[in-house]
Amino acid sequence: MAGRDLRTLFSSNDRSIAASEAFTNRQAQWRAVTGCLADHIRRLTSSDFDAEDLESPRTNIIVFHGVGGIGKSTLSRKIEASLAHSEHRPVQWEASSPEERILPVRIDLARSAGMDFERVILTIRLAVASLGRPMPAFDLALRRYWEHNHPGEPIEDYLRKGGLLSRFSAAAALPQQMQSALSDVAQALLLPGTVGSVLGHGGGALIKALRERRQSVRALAGCSRLADLLEAEPDLEALSFYPHLLAWDLAQLPADKSALLVILMDTFEDTGDRTHRDFERLLQRIVWLMPNAFFVVTGRNRLQWAESNLEGQLDWTGPHAWPGLVSDAARARSGVSDRHILIGDFSPDDCEDYLSRRLSRNGQPLIDEPVRRIIAERSHGLPLYLDLSVMRYLELRRSGGQPGVADFDHDFPALIARTLRDLTPEERHVLRSVSLLSAFSVPLATQAAGMRHDAPALRLTERPFIRESDSGVWPFHVHDLIRAAIRNTDDASDDRWSQDDWQRAAQRAFQALESQWRQDLRGDRAVLVGCLQQGLLLARDFRLGLGWLGDAAFQYVEDSIWEPLVLPPAADPASSGGVRTAADALVETLSAIARRQHEHRERTVSRLSAVLASGLLPDELVELATYYQAKAQRDLGLTDDSRRGMQRVASAGGRLASAARRGLAHLSRVSGDFPAVVEAAGRLGWAGRHHRVLGDVWWVQGDMERAATAYLAARSEAEEHGAVGETAVAQAHLAFAVSFVDPLRADDELDLANRLLSPLSLCSNEMTAHIAMLVRDAGFAADLPDRAAVQLAEIGVSGISYAAAKLQLALCFHHAVVDARDELAADIARLRGLTQNGYYAYYVEIAHFMGDLPLPPNTVRARWIDGERQTRERWRNIVLGRRGHVGADSLP
Repeated sequence: MAGRDLRTLFSSNDRSIAASEAFTNRQAQWRAVTGCLADHIRRLTSSDFDAEDLESPRTNIIVFHGVGGIGKSTLSRKIEASLAHSEHRPVQWEASSPEERILPVRIDLARSAGMDFERVILTIRLAVASLGRPMPAFDLALRRYWEHNHPGEPIEDYLRKGGLLSRFSAAAALPQQMQSALSDVAQALLLPGTVGSVLGHGGGALIKALRERRQSVRALAGCSRLADLLEAEPDLEALSFYPHLLAWDLAQLPADKSALLVILMDTFEDTGDRTHRDFERLLQRIVWLMPNAFFVVTGRNRLQWAESNLEGQLDWTGPHAWPGLVSDAARARSGVSDRHILIGDFSPDDCEDYLSRRLSRNGQPLIDEPVRRIIAERSHGLPLYLDLSVMRYLELRRSGGQPGVADFDHDFPALIARTLRDLTPEERHVLRSVSLLSAFSVPLATQAAGMRHDAPALRLTERPFIRESDSGVWPFHVHDLIRAAIRNTDDASDDRWSQDDWQRAAQRAFQALESQWRQDLRGDRAVLVGCLQQGLLLARDFRLGLGWLGDAAFQYVEDSIWEPLVLPPAADPASSGGVRTAADALVETLSAIARRQHEHRERTVSRLSAVLASGLLPDELVELATYYQAKAQRDLGLTDDSRRGMQRVASAGGRLASAARRGLAHLSRVSGDFPAVVEAAGRLGWAGRHHRVLGDVWWVQGDMERAATAYLAARSEAEEHGAVGETAVAQAHLAFAVSFVDPLRADDELDLANRLLSPLSLCSNEMTAHIAMLVRDAGFAADLPDRAAVQLAEIGVSGISYAAAKLQLALCFHHAVVDARDELAADIARLRGLTQNGYYAYYVEIAHFMGDLPLPPNTVRARWIDGERQTRERWRNIVLGRRGHVGADSLP
């Protein structure tokens, strides 16, 4: 049911505006309540249930927790209303299944409500008064407590002054019910009067009768602990155990007079902090001592009752006592459903529904659709943000204008106030520190905050605005909207940070990330990428020196895996206009290098050229940008430009010198100077990928056996070094070489290559594997030219010119095998066009060798290792060998 939103209603003179308290979604939470109630009722009706049992685990509780402003109190009120009267249930909620009469009572524990423990007990008893029956055991103890602690003050006067009488329709009957209980006892004991005689001298006569289990008080004698509680000093400590008596009284009611008591405790976080748990201890006793009642707790934090380390602070702790409140793993073993439920953010549809119904005119949403959409996007699903935006909309409207999309590029200080309200100063400090990070662990948070102990970070991770995920390097992150508000909103709190404070915090976080990366002895690449990404963001946004990021950048490129490095736009508009700092330049360099697997190589060259022209990179990182610029130029067929770049890097003698020397050897290979490549390979070593360089030479000689041996050695060496990317590269090339001579083995090699490549981002080597499939199927597959055309289109998008030539060579092989002379001639003509700049021009020679065709008179000839004649014979024999396989497979 949507009620009137008075705050919004009194924000405008426009009486045509309908302001409703929109309630959206929360079906999952309602289903959790009704499901747990059904389980609870099954336990109550089982033959072994005992309301006086003090030892069995408790499952009579469900806890909803979430960030401030997520809608916990609204949910609590709606649950109470829905359980009390079905017509108040939101239309999207299903009817509850329990058929028993349910008696809900909601207790607001917010400090502003002034709810102390005595009022909590009285509130519960007043709710039970609607059953119209005395609660004799509880009422006797309560009356004794009242006479001792409120002498001369009738309980009805206290209830009237405190406003409790007006809240409950049956509250006026409570004094009479209590009087009735006393009268019955006085009559049973043949005592004159009622109150004075029954409870006089500490209730000695009644206590004696209970202990002797006299027939006259047999109705109360069944309550085994009543005498002890009446004998105890009637103070607050004793009062906290009286709920046990009320549970016993409720259990004695006949079925047609009973009801299931559901107690909703809202704003539980205001019961105290996590050091002083006095009020929480008293409330926990109510839950434990009333196993036949059901409790719905709402608050910002999880209840820690299932943690054994709280023993001594609370009466009942540990996983055995509260199986529904423990961790997932332990709870799974107990077989109890999760009783800790995080109230999540609204979905985009929920946000739209809320904003559409919150303000309306003539049945239509008052807020325009584009404005609703931008509010929903910026809210990250947090209802408090939606509510604040509605109030801002009305405020802007009062100013005489029509609020537009630009008016809601806005942060609300109230978000910070609600978030920080119940945090300790240390927790606030840690929260601000980790708001600089997209994800964190407890050790990382402690170091980033400059703390010497983990306790504040540990406590912070238990807060509902800290989300947990198993999918990343670090398990925790701050709710997106809360993080943005803390980072970007003017903070009016007493302990707010200055700009210098933020700068120092960024430097601490930057150093903490360095420690995380350097101390990772496993060399986990996910840790590297995570530290690099967060470190780049800090360096960019706070103008930090690059420091350790240079080392991390070189490790990132070392294995050629190319996970995407995605950084959000800079928050400062002045810094988002291009490359302005060294951090900007490094971000752009690494992004261009990684994205070259998915962008045209011309785009890569353009981006890296712009970075180099900026002059912002330190010398060692200039080497990085120059090397990958030269690689992209080589892929585009810009051989001279590529050679100059590789020579600069090689002559500098830096970290990429070996790779640049390999690049120069590669350029010698593509120009057909094979003896020079073999000679250079002897000096390259592992860093220069010497085995793969030799494999690249041997396959073009038609010597597939030596090529396969070299690629196998390259793969083994890469595996020894733990180089996942290079392992996949070597395997893709091995599959390509084997595909010419052994199609059956090629199946296995290609399967392994695809498995190694699938988690990586190695576009050019994926193309090599795809071309290898065509080579494997040459002569067998009639649709091979059509498949090649599709691949050629994909290659065109990447701008990798050598892949197009390699694909055309695979087509030449196919047409040579099937002896399609005209098609082979056309293939050779296209191949000549692709290599007319001299880049892989020897592919034209190989195509002639395959078809046993003479070379044209003016052909620029490669320097073959074993001479042209022997190379020609090898290629022709490969074609004839495949032709024999095809013929054998076609025999009946």
